[in-house]
Amino acid sequence: RIMEQLKDKLVSSFMVMENELDNPDWAPVFDIRQKAMDHFEAKGFPTKKDEEWKYTNLKPILKFDYKLIPNRDHEDIEFKDVKRFFLHDIDTYRIVFINGIYSSWLSQTTHHGFDVCTFSSALHRFKDHISKHFAKYADGEESMVALNTAFARDGAFIHVPKNAVVNKPIEIVFFTTGEASEVMTQPRNLVLVEEGGQVQIIERHRSLTDHAVLTNSVTEIVAEQNARVDFYKVQNDNNTASLIDHTSVSQAKDSYVNVGTFSFGGKLVRNTLNFSSNGENTESHMDGITIIGDGQHVDNHTRVDHKMPNCYSRELYKGIYDGNAHGVFNGKVIVHLDAQKTNAFQSNNNILLSDKASIDTKPQLEIFADDVKCSHGCTVGQLDEEALFYLRSRGIPEAKAKALLMYAFSADALNYVKIPELKIRLNRIMGQKLNVDLDLEL
Repeated sequence: RIMEQLKDKLVSSFMVMENELDNPDWAPVFDIRQKAMDHFEAKGFPTKKDEEWKYTNLKPILKFDYKLIPNRDHEDIEFKDVKRFFLHDIDTYRIVFINGIYSSWLSQTTHHGFDVCTFSSALHRFKDHISKHFAKYADGEESMVALNTAFARDGAFIHVPKNAVVNKPIEIVFFTTGEASEVMTQPRNLVLVEEGGQVQIIERHRSLTDHAVLTNSVTEIVAEQNARVDFYKVQNDNNTASLIDHTSVSQAKDSYVNVGTFSFGGKLVRNTLNFSSNGENTESHMDGITIIGDGQHVDNHTRVDHKMPNCYSRELYKGIYDGNAHGVFNGKVIVHLDAQKTNAFQSNNNILLSDKASIDTKPQLEIFADDVKCSHGCTVGQLDEEALFYLRSRGIPEAKAKALLMYAFSADALNYVKIPELKIRLNRIMGQKLNVDLDLEL
């Protein structure tokens, strides 16, 4: 009944929001949003009876009376208060949102040579792109995607024209505040990289309140022929914040896309990452590191659809779980009938640091072509006692020896991070999570 109450509130709030958005700019997406709301109303929230949500229970995070429609009465945030959440070591473009509303004073956008702006401004300025790409790649049958599509008001819009190279990384940061109430936000991002274009993007969600926060985010990425996209997700929120994140990637011939998902904090995190190889010679990379403890849950769902010949995908997820933390990995690689010469690699490796920690892992291959190289596997274990003894015999304290072993176990999932400053930041966060100063020189 708790889930039904929130669903009813969402349906009624959607009608209010549509009246507020009585604006010609929203006309291209009006029917899409209405159909999405109808789908969500019919299907409701996913439950553990759904095979894809078998190990993730949303009930504990759906019991709150969330504020659903953002307004502009949020308290002002100064840069000094949130500087630590940005990659301030280097110059970046920034698209910042507070409670779902664009913050111009914290952002640095551009339309010179490429477009780094908001989804709502793109509705006015780039109607053709929105009409062509909005809600065309994310799985609209998935009820949380449909809910986001219905409520999508703002998020990041990034457009890289043919052969353009974005000259510095782009940061997309979503802050949630609120002293008085729980908040639910639903950001929508659209990334279009045309033929030969290149871009690096870092996305982060951060709660600045002790109240419950639920973010239901959807990102669609289009990589056209010979495009290159590096997209990094840094998830290190507090224990009252939950994130449901869905990212869909469409790749054309000779394109390269790398998505790194680094989950270090939050009450419940669900990452769905779908790749579709729609042209020959695509290259798809997925890396993930999860380090969590008591009361935390991270669920990584991936799917790679190899539809064309001569494509390559590589998937490496590492997990470290302490206390009663719970992890999920469900990875599926589908090699379609025409996708000959596919080379697909998938691996999920996990360490459990306590008897109460658990991981449900399910790597899967579905192969319908006969000339392929595909492998998958998973491991679940504990720290190597012999290696630990060796380090301690060399005078390294036990806590640091354990941390070094855990870092060595997970660090190869950082190999494809192409921004040195981000790599340093991730190393620092990992050191903090492992309770040791690793003193790493990169």
